[in-house]
Amino acid sequence: MKSNEVLSKASRRAFLQLSAAATAAMAFRIATEASLAAEERNVFHPGAVVIDANENPLGPCDAARKAIVDMAPQGGRYSYWLKEEFVKTFTEMEGLKPEYLRVFPGSSEPLHFSVLSFTSPTKSYVTADPGYEAGMKAAKISGARIVKTPLMKTYSHDIKAMIAAAPDAGLFYVCTPNNPTGTMTPHSAIEQLLAAKPKGSVLLVDEAYIHFSDGVSAIDLVKADQDVIVLRTFSKIYGMAGIRCGLAIARPDLLAKLENFGGWSAMPITAMAAATASLKHEHLVSERKQLNAAVRQNPNCEVAPGDRAFLVLRTGRPGSGKNVAQYVQDCNIHPDDAS
Repeated sequence: MKSNEVLSKASRRAFLQLSAAATAAMAFRIATEASLAAEERNVFHPGAVVIDANENPLGPCDAARKAIVDMAPQGGRYSYWLKEEFVKTFTEMEGLKPEYLRVFPGSSEPLHFSVLSFTSPTKSYVTADPGYEAGMKAAKISGARIVKTPLMKTYSHDIKAMIAAAPDAGLFYVCTPNNPTGTMTPHSAIEQLLAAKPKGSVLLVDEAYIHFSDGVSAIDLVKADQDVIVLRTFSKIYGMAGIRCGLAIARPDLLAKLENFGGWSAMPITAMAAATASLKHEHLVSERKQLNAAVRQNPNCEVAPGDRAFLVLRTGRPGSGKNVAQYVQDCNIHPDDAS
């Protein structure tokens, strides 16, 4: 009887823990650029220029489109081997071990899972201002203090200020190139953050727009087994926002923390086929990078420094941002309002 009572209590405790986890999971909504834009989105009129979610209007390259069509008839199968082929292709290109990579449907999931894994009511979430907002939504779920530090005059992250502002930091978020300013944070600054951060904290480097820049990736720091997680996505330069493929690159022990929340399921086979084909396209990144650079050469538009994926419009008149935003919308153009 006593053993049954102990078993019963243990079973109830396990059930309650599972129920609490399930309730939290149901309440947790992953924020993406699309969902953040949709919060303020109205119905767009025909011919609208829609740039509020940083999507790539070019879409997937021809090789990726063909891969999707060819793979569609196999949609009744999980085809796990496609993920393995993709992982092999990416890790060989980057000189990584396969166990240092996890694949997700976009990079939003590993971003949120990282915040949930390494922040808490006693471990702060540190980010730039202005910066990409999605991680802050996850930090509210974990109950973490959200620390926003202004960008430097160069629009790069102020690493010293980030470190000083949060001795209790659990996770530092550095988006480079930054969203929405499009500016790079130097690799040396990221190394400085890793060297001076609180013990046990983790650096999350979001490289969603790295292909549009000449900047140095932080993947080398992953290879050196540093406390860093690098995010990559196929939503931007590869034009696969609606197809969904993203990566988390880190030490296996850090990736294991993320897997407590997800990322171990099958991936859409069309996404795997398209992403692999995109990686194998020899000139795709360079061609689209050149196209982006050419667009930025418009003499009538002042842009933020560098060769990134963003345009920052200067109105030239203090306090006129809202008037300009309304004028832009009246012209059927729908940008990301970073004001």
